[in-house]
Amino acid sequence: MNDKYSTTEGKTSEKLSDEAMLSAQWKNIDWHKAEREVNRLQIRIVKATQQKDYNAVKRLQYLLTHSFYAKALAVKRVVTNDGRRTPGVDGVLWNTPAKKMAAALSLTDKRYRARPLRRVYIEKKDKKKKRPLGIPTMYDRAMQALYALALEPVAETTADGKSFGFRKGRCAQDACEYLFNALSRKHISPKWVLEGDIKGCFDHISHEWLLANIPMDKAILRKWLKCGYIFNKQMFPTEEGTPQGGIISPTLANMTLDGLQKVLAEKYKRVRIKGKLYSPMVNLVRYADDFIITCENRETLEKEIKPLVADFMSERGLTLSEEKTVITNIRDGFDFLGFNIRKYGNEILTKPTKKAEKRFMENIRKVTKGHKGCKQESLIRMLNAKIRGWGAYYQHGATRDSFHRIDHQIFLALWQWAKRRHSKKGKRWIKDRYWHNIRGNSWTFAAKFKKSNGKEDQLTLLKLASSFPFLQYTQIKGDMNPFDADCRLYFNKRMKSKMLVTLKGRKSLLYLWEKQGRKCPICGEPIDTYKAWNVMPTVQDGRKCNLLVHDECFKLSRKSNGNKK
Repeated sequence: MNDKYSTTEGKTSEKLSDEAMLSAQWKNIDWHKAEREVNRLQIRIVKATQQKDYNAVKRLQYLLTHSFYAKALAVKRVVTNDGRRTPGVDGVLWNTPAKKMAAALSLTDKRYRARPLRRVYIEKKDKKKKRPLGIPTMYDRAMQALYALALEPVAETTADGKSFGFRKGRCAQDACEYLFNALSRKHISPKWVLEGDIKGCFDHISHEWLLANIPMDKAILRKWLKCGYIFNKQMFPTEEGTPQGGIISPTLANMTLDGLQKVLAEKYKRVRIKGKLYSPMVNLVRYADDFIITCENRETLEKEIKPLVADFMSERGLTLSEEKTVITNIRDGFDFLGFNIRKYGNEILTKPTKKAEKRFMENIRKVTKGHKGCKQESLIRMLNAKIRGWGAYYQHGATRDSFHRIDHQIFLALWQWAKRRHSKKGKRWIKDRYWHNIRGNSWTFAAKFKKSNGKEDQLTLLKLASSFPFLQYTQIKGDMNPFDADCRLYFNKRMKSKMLVTLKGRKSLLYLWEKQGRKCPICGEPIDTYKAWNVMPTVQDGRKCNLLVHDECFKLSRKSNGNKK
């Protein structure tokens, strides 16, 4: 760690020099207490924001960013996310408890100077262009995570109700469900939509606008915005934009785009004309930098709304992409967040896009072709993980035909995989070797394996059509704030109902989940619908019992006990 970041003078310096003590201190942190203390301050920030008492907001943000518990949670977020093994320009990783504790003790705004970003490029979905990513150092990531804890309550309180991207408690299904409801209303159903796309949103946000409008420490924010980046061992300045890859960047981007819904709502209101209620049917739904605006006619979208949106964006240094911003009739359909939304007769249907199906099958074929010699059991586990994620995402739409089509394509890929392994065997032999009769289905791709207790069990490949039937999605209420104490009961009930669906209605597992405080007993992280989970048998106080744990924790626990499958 760089000594210039250290605030551990005198007594604290002794702690930093003792690796064993630092390691013990990190392991003994009461994370439940840390979350309670941080949540308490976040609730107060929400109330102050609602009352427009911005001096109180500033004071509370200062208290939070200088709290040890907040610093510890910030470091924990950095060392547990997907980028924990990716260093910045300094090459430093916090991969031991002692380093994590030392980092938490050293986080400070005094003499803080943000290091340049490490620029890398990743392929976009269309593979024609590459997306620039700016990777901060571990220390800068922790500082961003710390200040995000203080900024996110303000962002959630002032956010547009129909913004769903990069927000706690909201997801793509909420956006699609709102669009479905808006386009399905009787008599007031809009016929035209504006598909909006912002050209390089993260890369072109005005620094001046951010510094003038984002309610946080301006000096810290300026250092992040002006830190520059290094590419091919050369230093480049940053004059605009907030880097993709920074922890706080999604929050900054959301706050930049918030306010468009209010502008549209004030201009396009329901009015009475000759005693009759007239609605322009203008609705906005936004997910990150992608948005859809509905309207009753094409002319209003083209001549009024599109210029209005362009002016709104230009104030923030942004421009609309001319090639991707198009006006479409709902009977022709449009793509949004991997779904094709189109009106057939009097009915709106949301289906997976052809591009989404193609990308998914490319991933499936990549797995089957890349593991020609692996065990059938291992292949099933790898494929099930992909099928489970894809099916859970799309099961809230009209996906029956799509699921059947994908199931058939998966079967063909597996048949080629099996034929390649046994080129001299007949079709009947291959079928009997890999496909078995299970619950009346003679074409079930299944493999026998031994469990950790020595008993034999059978692992089957998931089928989209049968494993993921249509499930009606309940859209989140627009005014619900996850940081507001008054909304806590709503989010608890919502999480419980979502978890019950994930547990496939098994109330015994739901009871176990509640008994554990909705957390994994191994890592202490919440068990939710986003991470895979497993049931781990164990012995407590001489009695056999089950624990609900993360799938990763389950595998690590088995490896540590020497029980490899």
